[in-house]
Amino acid sequence: MHALLLGLAAALAWGIHDLCVRFVSQRTGILPAMLTVFASGAILVAAAAFAFGNWQAMTLPAARLAGLSGAIFALASYTLYRAFALGPVKLVAPLIGAYPVLSLGMAMLQGQPVGPGHWLAVAAVVGGVGCIAVFATEDDGSPASLQAAAWGLAGAIGFALTFATGQAATQAGAELPVLIVTRTAAILILLSLALAARAVQMPARKMLPLLCLMGALDAFALGLVLHSGTLPRPEFASVGASLFGLVTVVLAWLVLRESMNRAQWISVAVTFGGIAYLGF
Repeated sequence: MHALLLGLAAALAWGIHDLCVRFVSQRTGILPAMLTVFASGAILVAAAAFAFGNWQAMTLPAARLAGLSGAIFALASYTLYRAFALGPVKLVAPLIGAYPVLSLGMAMLQGQPVGPGHWLAVAAVVGGVGCIAVFATEDDGSPASLQAAAWGLAGAIGFALTFATGQAATQAGAELPVLIVTRTAAILILLSLALAARAVQMPARKMLPLLCLMGALDAFALGLVLHSGTLPRPEFASVGASLFGLVTVVLAWLVLRESMNRAQWISVAVTFGGIAYLGF
């Protein structure tokens, strides 16, 4: 239950973050924006890690897993930004939030007991977000929307792998040191991409406060999910965090005035039901 609650808190933070991504990705370069977000988040994580982190408990296997998790997270985040730059929130967010099937499947491969009820709950979660995507695209089959859907699905795979490797790293080492290694690896990957694309530059000054807020939200959410690796059933945190897609959709309805029809609201209710079942 505790892992699920951490996942739900992460979903709220990532939901707000992704609403900001939709705004930022259409107004500035993706790689410079991501570097600013990741760097500002890393500063916050570093302050906590060096003050309170148990560095003596950090092991070489944990560092390797943390580095791998950070690299995958950087690539998954890039696909998220690309998807939001191309398609509406109500299409992209649910598709990215469909990764719990992979998370639970990987937990099953690691020997965790996964009963039929759990699979039904995950099916409700994924089915709910999938229905939102279907209803969002029934009147829009443009190439840009199809590309956004492809980037969104790639992001779902990336986030599932990120959480699995990151939680394994926290089980093999200390939480805060694992998190700072994860952030450092992600920044190095993004910096390499930016150098290759000759996109190393500062975003517009007026965008910096929003980008720093996004960095804090992202670091907080990822920290919660990785921390769940020390709790029973950490895969439930990954499933709970998948709710960020629905949080983003609802916020987009409230803030960006993206339309939501009755079928989409029913899909939201079905998804909440699946999440609630996983808490018992």
